[in-house]
Amino acid sequence: MQFQQLAYFLAVADTRHFTRAAEQARVAQPSLSQQIRALERDVGATLFHRVRGNVTLTEAGETLLPIARRILAETETAYRAIRELDELGRGRVRLGATPSLCTGLLPVMLAAFRRTYPGIELVLRESGSRDLQTDLSEGGLDLAMIVDSRVRDDHRLESTPLFVEELVVISPKHEPAPVRGRLAIQDLKGRPLVMFRRGYDLREATVNACRAAGFDPAFAIEGGEMDAVLELVQAGLGLAVVPSTVVGDRFRMTQFTEPGLSRVVRLAFRRDVELTRAARALQEEIVRFLAGEGGLGHLPPGIRSLAGH
Repeated sequence: MQFQQLAYFLAVADTRHFTRAAEQARVAQPSLSQQIRALERDVGATLFHRVRGNVTLTEAGETLLPIARRILAETETAYRAIRELDELGRGRVRLGATPSLCTGLLPVMLAAFRRTYPGIELVLRESGSRDLQTDLSEGGLDLAMIVDSRVRDDHRLESTPLFVEELVVISPKHEPAPVRGRLAIQDLKGRPLVMFRRGYDLREATVNACRAAGFDPAFAIEGGEMDAVLELVQAGLGLAVVPSTVVGDRFRMTQFTEPGLSRVVRLAFRRDVELTRAARALQEEIVRFLAGEGGLGHLPPGIRSLAGH
């Protein structure tokens, strides 16, 4: 089994097409097909169902897929670690973060890091916590900022708490404010909600809170990513429960009555893979930023730092 064969295997698995995979890998399609057949001989199993116009993974292919991703990702990590021995300024870090963090807190954090380490290349993967945990476990990321509940069930991952983030209700600015100034969870009963797609921790947090209060939430529309949810709320389709850091001045923001809703965001990494020097530098800078060190300013409202605790 060769690294190049695994790379070709992943290209076909991702594109589900031999010709497009060959174009992506910059190799002639017959050569790629030959290497895939050689890999299948090596592992002793067929990896793809080949039907005209439809390439799918076999059970053996599905089994090999996460292993191949980890092998190639860890090989790349080894190469990068060796290249970084001479100078920290020539690194590359793959960071995962949830859409709310990418919309709210992360740009300021990364700008501070970029000023300190202008030579380090940053690669950002924006997705839900569940998907980010999978990417991190399979070696596709160096670090991931994910919600607390997602990291505890994966023995391959380790994490440190970063901050507690308040969840609030947003509505169009022209809507009247609640009479009491705050909302109880029960006040969401019967109110149309703009809901995130399945797999978003914000969706689960909202649904679980409503069910704990004795009712199922009503959805005006569901399936959105963060940007889409914000636009749909602004258009008047319904309310949404979001982190306070994404609200800005476009919406009416209403806090929940005590104890409210919140979530813990953690910085996760693989416990069995040593971080590169560049990844360690980003890890330290994130903690430093959240601890308020180095004159980096105050954290936005709704954030309580746990960094360094």
